[in-house]
Amino acid sequence: MPEFTLGIEEEFQTIDPETRELRSHMSKLVDGGQIILQERVKAEMHQAVVEVGTNICHNIHEARQEVTFLRREIIELAERQNLHVASAGTHPFSDWQHQLITPNERYDRLIEEMRDVARSNLIFGMHVHVGIASRNEGIQIMNAVRYFLPHIYALSTNSPFWCGRNTGFKSYRSKVFDKFPRTGIPDYFSSAAEYDEYIALLVKTGCIDNGKKIWWDIRLHPFFDTIEFRICDVPMRVDETICLAAIMQALVAKIYKLQRANLNFRPYRRILIAENKWRAARYGIEGKLIDFGKQEEVPTHQLIYELLEFVDDVVDELGSRQECEYVHQILKNGTGADRQLAVFNETNDLKAVVDYIVRETSFGVR
Repeated sequence: MPEFTLGIEEEFQTIDPETRELRSHMSKLVDGGQIILQERVKAEMHQAVVEVGTNICHNIHEARQEVTFLRREIIELAERQNLHVASAGTHPFSDWQHQLITPNERYDRLIEEMRDVARSNLIFGMHVHVGIASRNEGIQIMNAVRYFLPHIYALSTNSPFWCGRNTGFKSYRSKVFDKFPRTGIPDYFSSAAEYDEYIALLVKTGCIDNGKKIWWDIRLHPFFDTIEFRICDVPMRVDETICLAAIMQALVAKIYKLQRANLNFRPYRRILIAENKWRAARYGIEGKLIDFGKQEEVPTHQLIYELLEFVDDVVDELGSRQECEYVHQILKNGTGADRQLAVFNETNDLKAVVDYIVRETSFGVR
């Protein structure tokens, strides 16, 4: 079985320690980080966002070392600029209308095209790349893995607040991002050629200038031999990030193993999977998802346990059993959204929620 390499990208908030508002780092954080981290740190469209990305990791243990190192470095760099770093899918109360945009021709073009849809996209996600042997195998794996995206998403939910409001969602981040075109659950593609023809048509007709403007919840990366999972809120803790990445890697490995044995996992229609995604955004792990095989509602906890059973025969080969089983801690202690809401219910203070997120972001890092 291939090693299924990993690459993990996390987007962080830069926080004013006095007001707890988002605060621009004016590129100092990125410029300083690049001295040490080179291409592993970069700016995003909003100046209060900083993204870090690992090198290619050959297993989940290398990924943990990289993610921990990058978080530690960016936290320490921020502290030298009198900033804090917070890891959550949205800021609890900062308003996007007051945030500065990073000067960059690419961002200027995006705002010119999408106007306030782009300006208001003040959200923070985690992307996980899993290496694949070929694009043809990758597209078939992607078709099957789509079914499990709501399960993974429910475990990552970490954005219950937006502009000072309790939204009622465990992940409001996806509701903000839904305003963009070419988002959400992708369609089924019969081959990599069909997938590439679709992208080529969009380029030819001026819809996009390259395949990176396909922002689906999962995609074949246009430039790398990876399947890229894009559905998750950025988690608070390193342990959560690594757990989710391990599950994604295990799912890719499991589907690959089934296909090599000439066994198929039934692909489901996008519109059905989207029903479960909505439920995951609204209720997180505390709700119910639809088991389309049984054609009935099932507690999300139960389906997540079934997901663990599904990948059980590949996790030892990947060396990721411990990381995958951290799911039990998430189900016990709640996702980031559950924990944010618990702090707010106890304090009725969104600044206390920000303080909690900042503490959790550095948990286990130093």
